[in-house]
Amino acid sequence: MTARYFAPTGGHPPQEQLLTDRAVFTDAYAVIPRGTMRDIVTSFLPFWSETRLWVLSRPLSGFAETFSQYIMEVSPGGGSDRPETDASAEGTLFVVDGTGTITIDGAATDLRPGHYVYLPPATNWSFANNSNTPVRFHWIRKAYEPVDGLPLPDPIILHEEDVAPTPMPETDGKWATTRFVDPKDLRHDMHVTIVTFEPGAVIPFAETHVMEHGLYVLEGKAVYRLNQDWVEVEAGDYMWLRAFCPQACYAGGPGQFRYLLYKDVNRHMTLRPAASGF
Repeated sequence: MTARYFAPTGGHPPQEQLLTDRAVFTDAYAVIPRGTMRDIVTSFLPFWSETRLWVLSRPLSGFAETFSQYIMEVSPGGGSDRPETDASAEGTLFVVDGTGTITIDGAATDLRPGHYVYLPPATNWSFANNSNTPVRFHWIRKAYEPVDGLPLPDPIILHEEDVAPTPMPETDGKWATTRFVDPKDLRHDMHVTIVTFEPGAVIPFAETHVMEHGLYVLEGKAVYRLNQDWVEVEAGDYMWLRAFCPQACYAGGPGQFRYLLYKDVNRHMTLRPAASGF
């Protein structure tokens, strides 16, 4: 079955619509429903033409500090020859709608929904939409944490269809993770995966861990436990979790519940501010 991925298109609700919504921001988590991704909250980036974006998360002191996540919308003829202005930033792209072309070190690859791209820091890349419709993709950025003795990771371009999901033990395959990076490859300090639950599947305990999370619901609906609350989420919603926020899930059906997941991994915990001495 071909995967489906929700992508926002902007616009505005009518004046007759009531204000009630599911948006919430707490000291442990945030839920940004798909209905909040309107034209009025889009932004633009230097050196990107015919492009707008929704900022879903950004480093925020005292909350989640490791990453930012955008939904990029590149119109026909748009793109960038200088997409990343921070040489220390690594990035992951995941295409949810439309087609585009990424060029890495002179090699061009056509992307379609379901394509995953990992970009190490200081990568020479560009992006173009040569089609007749917009292309929309997630762009997750993180300041890479180098380790003496470990080389930089290599660029990666994969499609979800080419990666077999890994089932969680003792779940009969009802809970599985599509991993685009080998978890044992310690060059990587972040993972972006796709988590899939079959209808009725659960996370049967309150996960509580150091990893920060960004969870964008690609498909389906569920009830998600965030800290002390159960919240309803559906395709297009975004959940933003600080470290140690308890979390669990019940997939409501009738179809699969799937989300794009960010987490930081594989590094020592920083014990002092970067600028401090000893």
